[in-house]
Amino acid sequence: MLHTRKAVIAAIGLVAALSLTACNGDDGATDGAQAGASASAGQTGGSGDTGGSGQGDKSTDNSTGGSDQGADSGTGGNGGSGTGKAAICQTNALEVNATDNTTDETEGIVTVSFKNTGSSECRITGFAGVDLKSSLGDTFSVDRNGEQPQPQTLKSGETAAFQITYPVNNTGGSGLKLTDMVVTPPNETHPVTLKWPAGSLPVTDGNDGGKMELSPVSKVSDSPAG
Repeated sequence: MLHTRKAVIAAIGLVAALSLTACNGDDGATDGAQAGASASAGQTGGSGDTGGSGQGDKSTDNSTGGSDQGADSGTGGNGGSGTGKAAICQTNALEVNATDNTTDETEGIVTVSFKNTGSSECRITGFAGVDLKSSLGDTFSVDRNGEQPQPQTLKSGETAAFQITYPVNNTGGSGLKLTDMVVTPPNETHPVTLKWPAGSLPVTDGNDGGKMELSPVSKVSDSPAG
């Protein structure tokens, strides 16, 4: 009899609790659902700090690509991102070239250009990733210089470029011969392989590659749009 009475009391308590939930629970549940939906919407938006592969907004290796500091990621091949900003320039819509512009006997200059061949404008800001390959089979990355990148927007047909400075081999020996350069545009993950267009590097103790640096990408002012 005592067990039966306890069971009845427990059942009454459960019914009362369910009644309270039925009266008051809808508002609370709705509020909770709305809060959950807001949190989900905030988390599914595009990330504003996604670096491409390399030297991205959050710096990574030189070998993996470049940086678009403070830029929002775009979607699709140089199309709009839906946020009112141009999309980030993607490798498949860029014409990449390397030219030897050395005029000094001690410091060489190689210029690497990115021409927007897409139908829409795109953004390219920061440092590219550059890996150099030598005739000995070695690969090494080029360090960034201390310049501050500036935001760049390229219309269709316009060009941006950066420079690689390197020590000219004037030792009289063959030096370190470079064969290829693997270039990854800023905030991108897909590289392009180009032939090294310049001369060899001097071989120095402890650093066969000498001192090399690359500048951030900058728009070429006289590049034609079209």
